[in-house]
Amino acid sequence: MTIIPESQIFDQRTMHLLIEHNDTVQRYRALFALLDWRVVPEPSSDPSRPGKRPHPPSAYIKALFIKLTEGYAYCTQLRRLLVEHPLLVLELGFRPVLNVELPYGFDVERTVPSARWFTHQQRTLDHRLLKELFAATVQALLEEIPGLGETVAYDVKHIYAWVRENNPREHIKDCFCKQRQPTGDPDCRVGVKTSTNKEQPDGSTKEVKEFLWGYGSGIAAATIADYGDVVLAEHTLPFNESDVTHFPPLYIQTVGILGFFPLNITADAAFDAWYTYQTCAFRGGIAAIALNEHGHPRVLHDPDGVPRCPIGLRMHPTYQFQHTKGYRAQRYRCPLLFPQPTGQTCQHEQFAKEKGCVKDIDIEAGGLMRVLLDRDGPLYKAIYRQRTCAERINSQAQALGIERPKVRHRPAVARLNTLIYILINAKALGRARAINASLLTFKPAAA
Repeated sequence: MTIIPESQIFDQRTMHLLIEHNDTVQRYRALFALLDWRVVPEPSSDPSRPGKRPHPPSAYIKALFIKLTEGYAYCTQLRRLLVEHPLLVLELGFRPVLNVELPYGFDVERTVPSARWFTHQQRTLDHRLLKELFAATVQALLEEIPGLGETVAYDVKHIYAWVRENNPREHIKDCFCKQRQPTGDPDCRVGVKTSTNKEQPDGSTKEVKEFLWGYGSGIAAATIADYGDVVLAEHTLPFNESDVTHFPPLYIQTVGILGFFPLNITADAAFDAWYTYQTCAFRGGIAAIALNEHGHPRVLHDPDGVPRCPIGLRMHPTYQFQHTKGYRAQRYRCPLLFPQPTGQTCQHEQFAKEKGCVKDIDIEAGGLMRVLLDRDGPLYKAIYRQRTCAERINSQAQALGIERPKVRHRPAVARLNTLIYILINAKALGRARAINASLLTFKPAAA
């Protein structure tokens, strides 16, 4: 905390007492004590730049935490709160502009940065510092919660960009045309939020899509009974990127922060890709992910992975090749024609063309897990059920304003998302320490 200045009204001892008995200061002091501020070092003084030293980055980060906690959408609201609470300004670490004639010994109006400067900091703060602060919360949670990270859930939260095109009251022609980039935010992209089949009067169905301009916030989350939900990794991309695109950076970040590979992962059907299963295939775990056939008819497989043709015959392997999607593939052909024609016939249209059915099967360990996984078994269901922890994290983030942020440009959105997840983890850390403390408290037996 900044050294408490002298004033003509309050001496040092009185100032200390005022701070110690200020409910607002104590509430935020308890919150900030959960974070490891050693990863946000104090900037060193530069003799070549004389004059007043700038405010430390930690002061701005703490102020932005207050903005989120108080539910403020704008930095003008944050500045108004700080001006009204001079003792909180000192607690945050802003360097006071001294004036002994004022009640608290400094000029709070001149000390607190302008709302515009807070907005600038919100957009340009070193994101690496925020990432380090986030990683420190995960490390602290690992020390408190046994078994954390054994199973990890992945999900993506949609974020509305702060542009006119997302306002349903605005009448803009072709507002979701991707060639018409909103002028309010050049970084956001248009994508499909939901897609449903709506029944028509004639009984047919029509696909109805809901579009939005914005971003997607991908998260890796975990849950442990009694301790609650934790964010292990986060990554922000424009909304035109598919959900599974978030997986590689999220998984790399998860392993880097945890220091080990998760045994199991779980996600919805949007993450159904061979390489997501590959991360668990060699470790004895499973990837509990809902199967997505992408509109193709389901192919039945034998326990060894060999596919069966539409009439139920075991197909014949021919040769292997490198698929354009990155995996090793095995081509299977019609067993009535390969390796030699058997003389039997089939009513399938491909057989009439004298080619027979052809199936290219992913033979990577992850590809085989994807098609052979028992999705009705108790292990799959137990792990897949943990996917809801990511949804609960998204609900907490939505309550903190992640869905409709009043910031523009991807750097500002990404920094705001990281701040939100740090705050969620800090609260989880507080719960975990309280639970562990209660477990260590001696409780005498009832008489």
